[in-house]
Amino acid sequence: MSIDAIDREKRPLMPRRDVLRRSLNGIGALALASMLADEARPAAPPGADANPLSPKKPHFPPAAKRCIFLFMSGGVSQVDTFEHKPALTKFADKTVPALPHLKGEIAANLTKNAIAMPEMFPFAPFGESGRKVSSLFERLGPLVDRLAFVHGIIGESNNHGPATLQIHTGSELQGSPSVGSWLTYGLGSESHELPGYVVICDPRGEPTNGNGCWSAGFLPASFQGTPLNSKGPPIVDLDFPAGMSPARARRELDLIRRLNERHAALRSEHQELEARIAAYELAYRMQMAAPEAIDISQETEHIQKLYGLDRPQTQGFGRQCLLARRLAERGVRFTLLVHGVTNSGEMGWDHHGAIKPNIKKAIGEVDLPIAGLLTDLDQRGLLDDTLVVFTSEMGRTPFRQLGTPADLDKAGRDHNQYGLCSWLAGAGVKAGADAGATDDFGVRGVGEDILMRDLHATILYLIGLEDSTLTYLHEGRFKRLTDLGGRVLDDVVA
Repeated sequence: MSIDAIDREKRPLMPRRDVLRRSLNGIGALALASMLADEARPAAPPGADANPLSPKKPHFPPAAKRCIFLFMSGGVSQVDTFEHKPALTKFADKTVPALPHLKGEIAANLTKNAIAMPEMFPFAPFGESGRKVSSLFERLGPLVDRLAFVHGIIGESNNHGPATLQIHTGSELQGSPSVGSWLTYGLGSESHELPGYVVICDPRGEPTNGNGCWSAGFLPASFQGTPLNSKGPPIVDLDFPAGMSPARARRELDLIRRLNERHAALRSEHQELEARIAAYELAYRMQMAAPEAIDISQETEHIQKLYGLDRPQTQGFGRQCLLARRLAERGVRFTLLVHGVTNSGEMGWDHHGAIKPNIKKAIGEVDLPIAGLLTDLDQRGLLDDTLVVFTSEMGRTPFRQLGTPADLDKAGRDHNQYGLCSWLAGAGVKAGADAGATDDFGVRGVGEDILMRDLHATILYLIGLEDSTLTYLHEGRFKRLTDLGGRVLDDVVA
């Protein structure tokens, strides 16, 4: 018998309960870590500010302090807006030739005698650079030299639901935090009176997935977006009720706070109580400060016209853009503006049919307000530390969907997960630059692939956050906006 065998015989057997206890400890530790990570942020030490939205230091000196995110819901056609493709005119009404490196729905469509369709409206040169964009951009076109374009961004899905979630949260599945949630989690808010993250949707409705686009996901709820109404009072029930003065409200809140703090002191393990106390305080401060912040009637007639508030076509999105500027002035970290309604061609950018009249309408609704926003931010010195992002969830195909050559008013373009074109402007952006390029038909990028997580990594970088460092422990794994990691698009960074 070997020495090892003798040792095994002498060694007492481990009781079954000890085996179970020791085996389950590792599993239990993982579960406990996940549950603790899902709680609110730890309570601050005595005397410190327990507000989870208190300003935090960035990972490195940022170019931008805040971000205004312009989301065009439905899938903007890149070849009818910002990407001039003469080949579409050359091949008009002819079969689009085979194109490499495609898969899925768009690859299948190209095997079915897909017919090229030229741009709906002429492109025209703008700015000192002479960059050609759609002539419909009468107000934004002259500002084109201030923009930096990202071409051929690849999404994981050719459908609106998953694609919309991915551009907002980095994931095609529900339950992940949105870009604005990650920014406020990483940096907090500059404002003590307003939410760090505000959402203003199209007055006519919401985008696909609704509040999934501005959810905090597995992050604490303090970091989710706060929606403002797109029409009527921006915040319902903001005013104090009849008979309630600010002084009386303050006394009542102080009493509630003392009771909550006494309750929390006996239950230190329930760290979310601190977040609830902070939420009460923010609600009070909003009642004091928000009425002034959202009162656009204070703006001069000149400024209101700059945003198109005097025109029925531009009034809706113009109001959204003007509110975004007022919120930026007051320290709101991230403002999401949504133009377009779920799967609507007439009220958005999902132009499967009748693209010619519908894209003219859509551009007409946003052209003046976006130009007004950039101009106003610049005049006030805010563009120096504000990042503006324009994007959609996907691009569209160069070939015709529906309609005939003789009846282009009924024709449209299908989804294209390979052709998203976005642009950046403002703080830290290399004005007039381009990252990536698409093929002659605008179907997909040429050269190194640009993924949505690369766009997200670039946004984080410009606001002072390293995507690999901005993490949150959830379900036993350190999660991040860019998942496996993104690369900063240096071509558009100043």
